[in-house]
Amino acid sequence: MSIDTPPRWRKRTARFVEIAERAGVSTATVDRVLNERGSVSAKTRERVVAAARELALPRLLPETQHGLIHIDVLLPDSDAPFFCRLRDAVQRAMQMLDKRVVVHRALMSTADEARLPQTLAQSGYRRAALIVTTHDTPQVREALAAAIARGEPVVTMVTDVGGIERLHYAGIDNLRAGRTAGYFIGRLAREPGRVLLLPARMDYRAHVERIEGCRVQLAERFAHLACEIADEPTLDQDDRSFRSVSAALKRGGLVGIYNSGYGSAGIDAALRKFGAAGSVVWVGHEMLDQHRALIDAGVMDIVIDQDPDGQVISALQHVLHACGVVDEMPHGEPVEFRVFCSANVRDTGYLGG
Repeated sequence: MSIDTPPRWRKRTARFVEIAERAGVSTATVDRVLNERGSVSAKTRERVVAAARELALPRLLPETQHGLIHIDVLLPDSDAPFFCRLRDAVQRAMQMLDKRVVVHRALMSTADEARLPQTLAQSGYRRAALIVTTHDTPQVREALAAAIARGEPVVTMVTDVGGIERLHYAGIDNLRAGRTAGYFIGRLAREPGRVLLLPARMDYRAHVERIEGCRVQLAERFAHLACEIADEPTLDQDDRSFRSVSAALKRGGLVGIYNSGYGSAGIDAALRKFGAAGSVVWVGHEMLDQHRALIDAGVMDIVIDQDPDGQVISALQHVLHACGVVDEMPHGEPVEFRVFCSANVRDTGYLGG
């Protein structure tokens, strides 16, 4: 006794009916899209391909994007080592992208940020998405909100911007980074005393969150340690860091330092001048050759590194998914930061800076 097997075209037609129902089109339109013949609008093509993908159609599906995909990446015009590393990370990532993805990089000064609404509105090409690392200011929020209203997905990187419906924040959890700094200071400090918190900049949300995270962690878990926040931000400058640390050492009782940015040469100089190098716990940010040398010398204890390559990859994954280039939805968690100490730094040159 034989069992009749339906012809292959019947099975295909059945699948086409399912796809047509899900996409809200005719089976003839499904046939034109999947076999890439005939004229079909871009939106209809996207619906059909999305339906076929959801139904796990066992065949190679056509591309839904045609033409170039323009992505703007706006970064601070800063010579700080981390931002140099971030620009290098963008360059490395660009080499792995599909040829139809065009990344436009631009460096922004504070003056450029003030003109951001006009700059973004006057693009000479159709922008598919925007990745930005910038201050959190009213002008910036206005510019990004306008871009989002035009249908451009926006990803913030390194430091977040509040009050906007951005697609994703591609950066570390800076509050947790600060809490991690507080944890290590609390565990490593040998006696009760004061901990100096050195904010690099208070106009970047990232630094505000780091300082607050450290303060809260020390208050919650290490009541024998009292926090004091430096009177002025260091602005990543060695002389400002030197003045703040020197003043704290003169007052006595300093057992820990948390620096949310740079200015490490100034901290090192102050500790050595007052004979406190190696006796005051010091936690800082970004793994560079300078910090590796300070760790090797026993002056610096912990470095929290925010992995610029990981941030760039996270940002690109989200905008490429939003543009239909990447099928799988990227995870929405913050980028994980890395912790370095004398036990895990390299013996040779590390990350420059």
